[in-house]
Amino acid sequence: MSRALLVVDVQNDFTEGGALAVAGGDAVASAVSAFLAAHASDYAVIIASRDWHDAEGDNGGHFAETPDFFDTWPPHCVAGTDGAQYDPLFETDAVTHHVRKGQGKPAYSMFEGTTETGDTVGAILTAAGVLSADVVGIATDHCVRASALDAIAHGVQVRILTDLVAGVGAESSDAALAELAHAGAALESAGA
Repeated sequence: MSRALLVVDVQNDFTEGGALAVAGGDAVASAVSAFLAAHASDYAVIIASRDWHDAEGDNGGHFAETPDFFDTWPPHCVAGTDGAQYDPLFETDAVTHHVRKGQGKPAYSMFEGTTETGDTVGAILTAAGVLSADVVGIATDHCVRASALDAIAHGVQVRILTDLVAGVGAESSDAALAELAHAGAALESAGA
């Protein structure tokens, strides 16, 4: 049974100092790198996603001058900017596929993105015969949640590595993890 590691949005704009910084983002970047150093060979595919929003326009209503921080956000992860790059603490050498999402429209799940050659996450997982996936990254209560729910909908057994995620808010992150558990995801520590 092939396994995948899904690394969600470990980007400069979502870690300390970024436009939408998440507390603990840098720690997640470092911890994911350490995990990959020890476990990359456990996975048939390792897919990393990045928000990659257009510089012009509001990206389908995703950007707003007065954001509500639920459906609308200040500009972040604009294509080609430093904020859209991976956090430098995240070592990407073991990543087999890089996915960009949100190009001109809102996108939370990595399943909404594509590789530079147009491959979707679903197609990559199917081609590799992936039946289970571990999900890590940022933010627990937004893009990690959406990506994990889409993986479950794709028929993949999902495990959230709870010590390799960081969320925007404690309550919303707890709610997201509870929702994922109810949807069938396992919640485990990477150290377990």
